[in-house]
Amino acid sequence: MSAAPGSIRWLLNHELRMAWYGMGMGVDKAGKRRPAKGNVVIWAGAAIALHVIAFAMLWSLGNDGMNDGTLIVPLTAMALVCATFMLSSALTASVTALFERGDLDLLLSSPLPSRSIFAVRLLGVAVVTAMPYLCLAGPFANVALVLGHPGWLGLYVVICAGAMLMACTGMLLTLALVRLLGARRTRVVAQVVGAIAGAFIFLFSQAYNFTRHDGNTGPRLLGMLANQHLFGPHSALWLPGRAILGAPVPLLGAALLASLAFVLTVGRTHRFFVHGLQQAAGIGRVRARPANALRFHFRGSLFDTVVVKEWRLIARDPHLIAQALLQLIYLVPILFPILRDGVAGPALGAALTLLCSSLTGSLTWIVISAEDAPDLLLSAPAPRRILQLAKLAAATMPPLLLIALPLLWLIVRAPLSGLLFAFTVSAAVLSAGLIVLWTGRPAPRSDFKTRAKGNFLSTALEMTSGFCWGGLGWLLVALATEGAAWMVFASAAVLAAALGLLLLAWQQRRRTT
Repeated sequence: MSAAPGSIRWLLNHELRMAWYGMGMGVDKAGKRRPAKGNVVIWAGAAIALHVIAFAMLWSLGNDGMNDGTLIVPLTAMALVCATFMLSSALTASVTALFERGDLDLLLSSPLPSRSIFAVRLLGVAVVTAMPYLCLAGPFANVALVLGHPGWLGLYVVICAGAMLMACTGMLLTLALVRLLGARRTRVVAQVVGAIAGAFIFLFSQAYNFTRHDGNTGPRLLGMLANQHLFGPHSALWLPGRAILGAPVPLLGAALLASLAFVLTVGRTHRFFVHGLQQAAGIGRVRARPANALRFHFRGSLFDTVVVKEWRLIARDPHLIAQALLQLIYLVPILFPILRDGVAGPALGAALTLLCSSLTGSLTWIVISAEDAPDLLLSAPAPRRILQLAKLAAATMPPLLLIALPLLWLIVRAPLSGLLFAFTVSAAVLSAGLIVLWTGRPAPRSDFKTRAKGNFLSTALEMTSGFCWGGLGWLLVALATEGAAWMVFASAAVLAAALGLLLLAWQQRRRTT
């Protein structure tokens, strides 16, 4: 039975359709939005694979292991980590709902109550937040049900409750930022915070590795965990884990807490939601022209001018900076052992090479593929080769400068390993930039997150090249320390593959600005 137009159910169905389309739906030849056949096959294959993996993992636990009380500790830790990532997604979804959808002004001008509109939009944020976790964790609950453990269905309730709590928190934070900073600054701040919030969990998980440990660290930690009042099996800290395993009281408490948060958020903030939307309607106003005459400062050469221009364009988009430089957060646990102890293992060199290659690929896509005025540059009275070299330099110089100090420190402490790292990192950075230069396609900057869908060849070549140079770094450092004969042939093969990928990218090169 179809919902009546204008009803809450009708609005909710619209929100669910928008979320469904955002998961990769296509448009058929008649212009109607329907699931693309390729996407359906991919989703079906992924669902089957996840159920197979869940079956293998749960079967290995056995009937006794699936009901083991010790599972509540890791399950609680996973729930808390996922809650932080959910908050990051909720912040991004709230900004989209308030600023980027562009349909709320039409809805609020209709006879529908603002409370209903806000409630449906908040439910939509919760659905978008919960969807990835339901897809990834749902197979475990389904397999557990088949294996005779229906209590694991509480996983669905915990995910939905956590998504609702984080959606309410994300919307409240966004509206609070609107009151404190205004709509224009909130759009930038919330997007940046949402982009980097999840990555700090990774840093927190590595905090133990940042510190030095003596022989008494382990016993002290075990003694603290043995405290029955704080960390015992009946402690309130493990309520999320017990709810996942189907304990009635924690499960009911999670559902009631999420429902209460939803009711209070809608009841207390829907009026300010309308006020925030009114502020958002004016963020596109053009600033007044400055009173003084404009002055243009050009540098001595065309190369310098283009490089500085690209850096300024990136610096003017904080959200884009947060998305592109998010990978730098993952460099911290890798660089810390270098700066602290001068440790230079093969895995360290491979990870460093991969991250620098990925960062270069992102910056090169922004600088070259996302050029705002490609026709203007093509018609400019300037050599095309100089423009390309300047853009390539603008994309490759920041990663090399960021990694220069740790590499110099490592070369002083471990000369051979440091020089090998410097070679593979430099080669990976240059290769990533050239591949994007030769195979990239023009695209708007708003497609940064989905750039892989628009040009699969460029993305595949870039990722494969990064893995090749990372593997070469691992092999070279291992060869320098262990000296196994097979590593010589393996290094030669990997180097040939990396150079072959560059040759393939050069053959597929396109005319770019």
